[in-house]
Amino acid sequence: MSLHYKSTRNSELKVTASEAILKGLAPDGGLFVPEEIPKLDVSMEQLKSMSYQEIAYEVMKLFLADFTEGELKGCIEKAYDSKFDTEEIASLVKVSDTYYLELFHGATIAFKDMALSILPHLLTTSAKKNHVENKIVILTATSGDTGKAAMAGFADVEGTQIIVFYPKNGVSKVQELQMVTQKGSNVDVVAIHGNFDNAQSGVKAMFENKELAEELAGKGYQFSSANSINIGRLVPQVVYYVYAYAKLLENEELANGEELQVVVPTGNFGNILAAYYAKQMGVPIGKLICASNENKVLFDFFQTGTYDKNREFVLTTSPSMDILISSNLERLIYVIAGEDSDKTKELMEALKKDGTYTVSEDMKAKLSDFAAGYATEDETAEQIHDVYDKTGYVMDTHTAVASYVCSRYEQSEKTGKKYLIASTASPYKFVKSVMTAIDAKYAEEDEFALLPKLQELSQVGMPQAIKDILDANVLHNIECDVDQMEETVKQILNR
Repeated sequence: MSLHYKSTRNSELKVTASEAILKGLAPDGGLFVPEEIPKLDVSMEQLKSMSYQEIAYEVMKLFLADFTEGELKGCIEKAYDSKFDTEEIASLVKVSDTYYLELFHGATIAFKDMALSILPHLLTTSAKKNHVENKIVILTATSGDTGKAAMAGFADVEGTQIIVFYPKNGVSKVQELQMVTQKGSNVDVVAIHGNFDNAQSGVKAMFENKELAEELAGKGYQFSSANSINIGRLVPQVVYYVYAYAKLLENEELANGEELQVVVPTGNFGNILAAYYAKQMGVPIGKLICASNENKVLFDFFQTGTYDKNREFVLTTSPSMDILISSNLERLIYVIAGEDSDKTKELMEALKKDGTYTVSEDMKAKLSDFAAGYATEDETAEQIHDVYDKTGYVMDTHTAVASYVCSRYEQSEKTGKKYLIASTASPYKFVKSVMTAIDAKYAEEDEFALLPKLQELSQVGMPQAIKDILDANVLHNIECDVDQMEETVKQILNR
């Protein structure tokens, strides 16, 4: 099968998987989507006895049709190795009657490692396949986790340079330290005076700037992205939903064909979109439940059909979800618009111009795979406390948002079905918020003084990623205003 990719804003534009990975964003500002979602060509019965790496190959070979077996298996082998602190790569933990898919066992203790440990290998393989001689500049906006995972993945990878923008004062202390201490001769990180949406919009604007592209091409550079707008980020995320179902089947927690409800803490919409793709591939997933924090732009969209970013931006204890422009939603809009790229483009232009759009009733009716909920800051903290109190399981703030939404959804709908929660970060990454939720007495303590106390409380060893930053030197201290992002990129590349 020769699966190609097209732009959500121009269905006539078709590229191979490797070209889509290299470009990151389509030249018209659209996102690349597969012409069709391929169906799994092996059964769940066959998949259940496979390792994570073997399942990754079975899923990704269908999406990355122009990669040879050797190329793809090579990328998988390099990505999913001893960088992860657990042999199974993603751990399934049963807490009460709910399953938590722990996606934070990689080098930077967040779910972004699941895709960003393979993206550099996919990208460099794509460059060779397409005879690219320019240095590839990875431009990335981060709300906290993507940045570190991308820098760790691309550090000292030949033929690449990575520049990450993050919101100053908009990430946790651990997240910031992880980024500003990252080693690598090809790595830069910039704190912007603004929020994540400003960073993301600035990066997208540089991708769409043809004059800038020409100027940099003359100096031997071309842009690509490590954000989930890059299909090379999204495809590896589909794998872990297929894997989770297969392993629950192997452990006899599910009967073959039994529907599994999936709950995902959601900011940029990539992680839950990957679950939607897994469902389209044939995984028996029931509802896809989108969990938001107080920046509940997605919850409101699923309730009303209107997406409206014109609202107060709230800084929460789950900062990776502090997002008002969910870029990956565009891929779903394209699907519910009947793959009408003109309609998708019209809605995205309205979002850019007015900050809002409303889908038609026909389009809204096609969202029936999804449900949505949200948790306030108090509800998030209460969930961390209550689950720990009852079970001894410690979760981070983002996972707690999903856990709260999951429990409320089942109370309301009484489906009696089994639930999988995507657990997206280690509690160590948000130690102050987690420990304060468990006991208010920790509120005044220093964040780093709480790390050994979390270890004692959770009975989970301190991850290497945390040990690495405790005495690391700060290597990056560039800051800029939002309107200086392009100039900052030029200065970095002209050094």
